[in-house]
Amino acid sequence: MIGFYAGSFDPFTNGHLSIVKKASKCFEKVIVGIGVNPEKKPRIDKDKMKIAIEQTLKEENIYNVEVVLYTTLTINEAKKHNANILIRGLRNGTDYQYEENIASINEVHSGLDTCYFRAGEFGHLSSSVVMELYNYNEEIKNYVPRPVNELLENLRKEK
Repeated sequence: MIGFYAGSFDPFTNGHLSIVKKASKCFEKVIVGIGVNPEKKPRIDKDKMKIAIEQTLKEENIYNVEVVLYTTLTINEAKKHNANILIRGLRNGTDYQYEENIASINEVHSGLDTCYFRAGEFGHLSSSVVMELYNYNEEIKNYVPRPVNELLENLRKEK
């Protein structure tokens, strides 16, 4: 089975990594799809984030996960990669309500079901919180994988 884990990953956090680790143990292959939403301006260059995620996977010895960029509907991209199921992470009950609505629509339009993984110890973590800390020059290395932290530190130096 192939799972498709979509997100903006702006940035990719340790919470996202936790979901990928769990999913990689349950699926033959996992595709991490970095969606480019034309309505949202990305905070971090998607190509650079893709490289940082790939470096993270290599450092974590996770070899059944591929990272792709896409601009289409998630369900269409998942089908393009022969995914059997969509993967989502849940931090809390509010996330569940939001995700369940999307999952229902996705299933009607594509036939793809959704598998949820708990964020567990990272339930408090979001990309927005990480970026807020980053923007105020606070330490974020405990919240993102090393390659992502390195990418963000390099971006800080370029400013």
